[in-house]
Amino acid sequence: MTQLVVALLLLVPVHRPTLTAWPVASVRAQAGAAARWHGAYAAAGAVYPRLLAVETVPEPSQRPAQRRPSGPAWLDMSLRILIGIAMALLLALAGLLFFENRFVFRPSREPVESWQPPGPGVTECVFRARDGVQLHAWWYPGSGADDVSDRPVLLWCHGNSGNITHRTEAFRRLVEHGLAVLLFDYRGYGKSEGRPSEHGLYMDGEAAYKYLVEAQGIEPGRIVCFGRSLGSVVALHVALLRKTAGVVIEGAFVNLGAVVRHRHPVLPLALFVRNRLDNLGRVRRLKVPLLVVHDSRDTLVPIAQARAVFNAAPGSKEFYAIEGSGHSDLSDFGNEQYYQTLRRFCSSCVSKRGVPRAGSQAPREPS
Repeated sequence: MTQLVVALLLLVPVHRPTLTAWPVASVRAQAGAAARWHGAYAAAGAVYPRLLAVETVPEPSQRPAQRRPSGPAWLDMSLRILIGIAMALLLALAGLLFFENRFVFRPSREPVESWQPPGPGVTECVFRARDGVQLHAWWYPGSGADDVSDRPVLLWCHGNSGNITHRTEAFRRLVEHGLAVLLFDYRGYGKSEGRPSEHGLYMDGEAAYKYLVEAQGIEPGRIVCFGRSLGSVVALHVALLRKTAGVVIEGAFVNLGAVVRHRHPVLPLALFVRNRLDNLGRVRRLKVPLLVVHDSRDTLVPIAQARAVFNAAPGSKEFYAIEGSGHSDLSDFGNEQYYQTLRRFCSSCVSKRGVPRAGSQAPREPS
């Protein structure tokens, strides 16, 4: 307790007279007192260091840099990875929303060589969709020397890229195998007007069918809808709305979402696609014979998707697998067996529909 009192007294300023005003004896007494005071101060400082300690503030240049408290290193790295994934997802989603149609529809306005029809008997024709868009097509009805009244008519809905001039060689080979062919360009492709869209594709397919039946007088029971890749959904759409003999789909996918999931399995982009292009939903309601053709080496649309579409079809159906060059047009690279298979299937569909032969009377529709 005494040491605490001494320490408190040391904190109180005391007036001390100058040494020069004191006699020698007083100076000696003062020196002794100072020694005792110093000892008491040291003792108090040892007992109460916080009370007597004097805090000194270092210069700014001498102050140590303050470090922020940080968590575990793995937590910091995990946050960075999550932020990176989120940014990549947002960028991919933005690109999908703004450029989806450019990924799905890849038209070309220019011909490969020229717009000249590929061979004798092939004519250029134009017709309009129900919204007024004018479409361009090639039409081959068959040779005048042949009996074409029961010839199968292929309504050809091509894939998502190029235009009809990119299918010139395939057109010739289909004609050589005894098929009448109408090959048309969707809106925004080749010489057709407008801009491509999913709904527009369906209207274009309906317009091509209407042209065959009304302008060319083709019996509906002779028409086989042939859809390649993107065109498969157009072919199925027309076959569900109009009377046809059968459907051939080649390089068909389940729907657009399935294609996106296959191409980008990590990112959930398929949840945000606007174009459905749903083959699976349509084929379940199909009531005419179906031929599914697919390349076993196709990496863009795996053959498993084509088999899923095939398995969902309820009626008469065939599956034909071919080893070609991937997702390219099989009609461009197919062998003789490929074309014979198409011809055989189309002919069988027409005969099953009871199309009248030349000179015979067509069966009357039930009232």
